[in-house]
Amino acid sequence: MARLIPVADPADPRLADYTRLRDVNLRKSLEAEHGLFMAEGEKVIRRAIATGHPVRSVLAAHRWVEPLSDVLGDAPVYVVDDAVAEAVTGFPVHRGALASMERLPLPSVGALLPGVRRILVLEDLVDHGNVGAIFRCAAALGVEAVVLSPRCADPLYRRSVKVSMGAVFAVPYARMTDWRGGLAELRAAGFTLLALTPDQSATPLGKAPLGARVALMLGAEGDGLSSRWLREADEPVCIPMSGDAMDLGVDSLNVVAAAAIACHELMRPGVL
Repeated sequence: MARLIPVADPADPRLADYTRLRDVNLRKSLEAEHGLFMAEGEKVIRRAIATGHPVRSVLAAHRWVEPLSDVLGDAPVYVVDDAVAEAVTGFPVHRGALASMERLPLPSVGALLPGVRRILVLEDLVDHGNVGAIFRCAAALGVEAVVLSPRCADPLYRRSVKVSMGAVFAVPYARMTDWRGGLAELRAAGFTLLALTPDQSATPLGKAPLGARVALMLGAEGDGLSSRWLREADEPVCIPMSGDAMDLGVDSLNVVAAAAIACHELMRPGVL
């Protein structure tokens, strides 16, 4: 049974896991050092627990304790009022509850690949919200795994988790340790490498050769895929744009919108 611990002082050291959640640099350092991440809101907390992440503690208004009591075990629950929660975290905690969760060891890329046929490969996406949204697209449309370049944003950062609605727990992922040689490992595992680009001279995605195993590569916001990864791809592919839109200077989609369309195309009936 969860241990309810009323806390009235925002400076209480027991609340250190929840300090300044909007300070990205601080949170990256703190979360890496302590091997933790934040889950926000009942639905996301439940999904994190269901996938095996141990609960370090919970920060919650009293009204949110009961809805979560069946899954918290004996984790300490720091019960605070709204003013204390905002003073600690740096923002109004509208979803009522935050859980500090322990990270699980990530698999290597090689350990992730057996048995999967459709994966996304993200190169240097630094926006946490976009990474979370892409995980949600992958989960909703059936893509089986995600591979991250070394500099890609953390899927377990609070905003990524929140935007994904917990989909980061549903899609297995791994992080490359070698950007230069990472694609060679995927090709050696039998994946066809498709590089998504806004270049309309590339093969339309719907006409691209989809083999038994396909890795769709998505690049950073704005810059797209690096020239090196474009050269290493088996085929550059594009989402055909409206000619009228192109005439008006609208020549590409946000990476999340592009990911959603591309995932749907990868998983269309008859190509698996």
